Amino acid sequence: MSKSLLSLAITAAVLSGCSLIPDYQQPQAPVAAQYPQGPAYSPAEAANQAAAEQGWRQFFHDPALQQLIQTALVNNRDLRVAALNIDAYAAQYQIQRADLFPAVSANGSGSRQRTPARLSQTGEAAISSQYSATLGVSAYELDLFGRVRSLSEQALQTYFSSEEARRSTQISLVASVANAYLTWQADKELLKLTQDTLAAYEESYRLTSRSNEVGVASALDLSQARTSVENARVQLARYTRQVAQDENSLTLLLGTAIPANLPSPQPLSADLLSELPAGLPSELLQRRPDILAAEHNLKAANASIGAARAAFFPSISLTANAGTLSPDMGGLFKGGSGTWSFAPQINIPIFNAGSLRASLDYSKIQKDINVAQYEKSIQTAFQEVSDGLAARQTYNQQLQAQHDFVTANQDYYRLAERRYRIGVDSNLTFLDAQRSLFSAQQALITDRLAQLTSEVNLYKALGGGWNEQSSQKAEVSKEAPPLKLF
Repeated sequence: MSKSLLSLAITAAVLSGCSLIPDYQQPQAPVAAQYPQGPAYSPAEAANQAAAEQGWRQFFHDPALQQLIQTALVNNRDLRVAALNIDAYAAQYQIQRADLFPAVSANGSGSRQRTPARLSQTGEAAISSQYSATLGVSAYELDLFGRVRSLSEQALQTYFSSEEARRSTQISLVASVANAYLTWQADKELLKLTQDTLAAYEESYRLTSRSNEVGVASALDLSQARTSVENARVQLARYTRQVAQDENSLTLLLGTAIPANLPSPQPLSADLLSELPAGLPSELLQRRPDILAAEHNLKAANASIGAARAAFFPSISLTANAGTLSPDMGGLFKGGSGTWSFAPQINIPIFNAGSLRASLDYSKIQKDINVAQYEKSIQTAFQEVSDGLAARQTYNQQLQAQHDFVTANQDYYRLAERRYRIGVDSNLTFLDAQRSLFSAQQALITDRLAQLTSEVNLYKALGGGWNEQSSQKAEVSKEAPPLKLF
């Protein structure tokens, strides 16, 4: 019997190296080797450091924003769920990995039974006892064709994908907090601008009302001045509401209340962000966590094909135990009480109405789906970076033009006000100058916000936001979680 067990173990060890998982081939990136070029794009420049390796503390210069990001990384619930998902997939991998090893269990039992006299062969009541202690292996599958290892590899790649999903969640969180903060600051600046403009409109209305009382200004002039006041009040209510809603959105992202000790925010016109090197599209394949997660899902689907292929072949499972059996407790471990059993089982698929073939076809289709999803994630990343690069160049031009437009409107307003006060021009020209200046100032704040959010989104698109400091590496360990035997 020992020789049979030894030969079986050797055979299993030799065949255990067999795997039916197809060789993995990384799909070609379905994008160009360079980002788009043209009038909307700035010339490409070489970079000493990839954007993904630039820590968010170095990218965001505003101390208030840095504190908010740190708070969100500690308290945000979506990030917490993503971290717990990693632990959950690690546990699933442990469960699947454990099937590669035999499950050994020890069992002890005892029983006493009384047989009535009329049922006893001797005609007298009898009491029988039986005690046993066994150590055994139950239904251990010899992984001859790699089915269990394929399933284990599938679980491992899913675990790696969950790690990348957490990175993606953190990167998105950093960008979301930054955009929410910038929107909050922009709306506060718009609110302050509206308050100042309303005060100016109300003063103008008061002066026009006095002029109307003495017969200098007409009722039409007074009515036009009032429309400016009422329009500013509408804007005031809107921006008051938006500031409150911005605070609520930021609170949700933080996972807690906005800190009371937040440093004084810097104005939108300040140098809030660092310059970002775009690099090459090929870097996205190593930097974007959503692309890496899609590739791990593709590898998991590839491994499932190996498991589906192995299901066509025979499977062998072993059940064995050895121990001692005795009618009394005292003789349980004495000589001659030993017992053992060995029950190998082989399962050979013969007819299954095509279910195994359908399972293999399904696995191949799932792999094709994952290939398409992987390619789509690359194309999406390429499009997001290209949009960010186009926005960078055009927003610089747009902001400069808007600055010049505000300056021109300020000159127009000063001249119109002077000419109106001395009676050269009508009130209509002065009101038009007021409204034009207010609109231009609003547009300047809105354009600056759009420029900043586009830079934040470009930082996110390039995979930035994972590191806190630039000296760290944007790497995630690709090691399986340690196997826990007990």
